[in-house]
Amino acid sequence: MSEIIFFLPKGPFYLNELSDDTSNKSNKLKISDIKTLEKASKKDLTFFSSINYKSCAIKTKAAACITTKNLEQYLPESCIKIVVKNVLYSTAKISKKFYPNADLDYPDKSLVESKKISSKLSSVTFGKNIFIGKKVKIGSKTHVGSNTIIEHDVQIGKNCLIGLNVTIKNAIIGNNVVIQDGCKVGVKGFGFIPLKDKNFRFSHIGRVILKDYVELGANCTIDRGSIGDTIIGENTFLDNQVHMAHNVKLGKNCMIAGQVGFAGSSTIGDNVSIGGQAGVSGHLKIGNNVRIGGGSGVVKDIPDNTTVMGYPAVPLKEFLKKGKNNGE
Repeated sequence: MSEIIFFLPKGPFYLNELSDDTSNKSNKLKISDIKTLEKASKKDLTFFSSINYKSCAIKTKAAACITTKNLEQYLPESCIKIVVKNVLYSTAKISKKFYPNADLDYPDKSLVESKKISSKLSSVTFGKNIFIGKKVKIGSKTHVGSNTIIEHDVQIGKNCLIGLNVTIKNAIIGNNVVIQDGCKVGVKGFGFIPLKDKNFRFSHIGRVILKDYVELGANCTIDRGSIGDTIIGENTFLDNQVHMAHNVKLGKNCMIAGQVGFAGSSTIGDNVSIGGQAGVSGHLKIGNNVRIGGGSGVVKDIPDNTTVMGYPAVPLKEFLKKGKNNGE
């Protein structure tokens, strides 16, 4: 089930068709897809824009990589380096060639009313006014609430509870998952390159993966990955109105209170607790057994077994000491 993909790439393309920044030696090299540093194969293109991903860059198997002059030294010799000034902009343009229809959420034309296919899903109970896309799979004893839309190829496990007015697309959902009313799962993330005249949208071709026993509170929004997946681990519970941006990876047994926001591509460990209205900036690494106080703003990595609070978030003892010095 984890191999399900929702967007099929165009191509393959010759490397020099994808980028003007390649040499004549690349004219005969065919590229099948664009993928992350970890997942790219010898037929794929990847991108490397931050030293934070050095360990992945060293190990990548990609045929070619979009990167900068300062970072190209960390890539394998076998990998063709496409050196550019703006890695994300170049990646966005190439991604658009492979996936021209993944920069917006276009309507799913395969949707039909659930009552027309209920005989194929006899072990599933449906409310009213539900629409289901082609090749959707739903496990036994799952209930789908009224006014919900489940788009093409979505996979939902057994014993799940899907609430009212839920939209699910580009998602793979495990067993015993609860998705409360009003949630939006698998929607396009807030990814674009700001330009002077017109912003250039970044294609979002990834998925949302919800592991077993996950619970999403009412009106949560879980964006799908851009190039890669957004993942929530086993037995992690989200309160109402939590937002997870593209490519966020949230571990198992986490407790996330209401109105918490995660910016893109941050990784959060296991057994993490986050208080209400806290914010986590993008591309950060939050360790295991971390506690983040309500209203905090996390702007840098947090090691394992740490409790932080404040804006910017600092270790709890430091926060309390600062409060005493300020006469609070």
